[in-house]
Amino acid sequence: MMSIQHLVRNNIRSLVPYSSARSEFKGQASVFLDANESPYSTGYNRYPDPLQWKLKDKIAKREGVRTDQIFLGNGSDEAIDLLIRIFCEPGYDHIITLPPTYGMYQVSAAISAITIQEVLLDQAYEPRVKAILEIANANSKLLFLCSPNNPTGNSFSLDKIKKLAASFPGITVVDEAYIDFAAQESTISLLRSCPRLVVMKTFSKAWGLAGIRLGMAFASSEIIELFNKVKPPYNINQLTQDAALAAMQNEAKVKEQVGKILEERLLMRENLKSLDYIEQVYPSDANFILVKMKNPRGVYRYLVEQGIIVRDRSKVALCDACLRITIGTSEENEQLYKTLLTYQD
Repeated sequence: MMSIQHLVRNNIRSLVPYSSARSEFKGQASVFLDANESPYSTGYNRYPDPLQWKLKDKIAKREGVRTDQIFLGNGSDEAIDLLIRIFCEPGYDHIITLPPTYGMYQVSAAISAITIQEVLLDQAYEPRVKAILEIANANSKLLFLCSPNNPTGNSFSLDKIKKLAASFPGITVVDEAYIDFAAQESTISLLRSCPRLVVMKTFSKAWGLAGIRLGMAFASSEIIELFNKVKPPYNINQLTQDAALAAMQNEAKVKEQVGKILEERLLMRENLKSLDYIEQVYPSDANFILVKMKNPRGVYRYLVEQGIIVRDRSKVALCDACLRITIGTSEENEQLYKTLLTYQD
């Protein structure tokens, strides 16, 4: 395996991480007087496992990876932020994003004073591999690929992802927040052959746990060690760990709900196509649909007046005149369609 240490910021390589009381202790004990906790049980008076081993063990078995290849963060946004802080030197390095895409890549980079290089997707919303590799250089530390992509909904070609993961000089990050709604396989299978690859997933979408804020990053053990070096000592609270473990005990329910969303996605596509002011309904591998229409601002305002909130993406690159509509319950989707039927320009 090729080392990625040359890509890491100097201060991170030399960083001595904070050592928590729980991470130092190895073994069994009945009396804990090491962490200045309250001794009176509330169910949550003790600090949580700083490396979430019980939860990681469950995830590892599901995803076919080792526990030392998993980082758990406060949403995927924590993983994005840590990647930028680990690999990008302000004033020197930059990240590459492929608009239209998830906005937090740019926001996290801007917070850390990191330059963003943009390479627009092509007209089919696919990565322009040649253009990306031509712009990349030794200071191109991170390439963010969102597949299925937000807000367009399409999955990127696996061949293109493989080529970028193999050829990009920095770290390639594939954000698979919506992968459970897609027929395409996860790029986690590429981790063995691509040491500079990070794959992100989340409990927010298919698992229905957006409120607990739990994201996952899968990578080589070398990259995961860097995540653990920089993260706060107790970044995942006990309530979140318990909720995720409980959800993983009933994965059949999750699969059933995903199946219902896919059925509703198909129905919504057909309903939207029947409206004369809809110009295009884009294919989707996610739990939302991108829709191009006449007067999107007018439609958006009308829906708001009726108490229905969608996302206006009409000002986003390559998404002119588009609204992004999440797939809801059958009742919510029916209410949306009936409301759209009454819209008059």
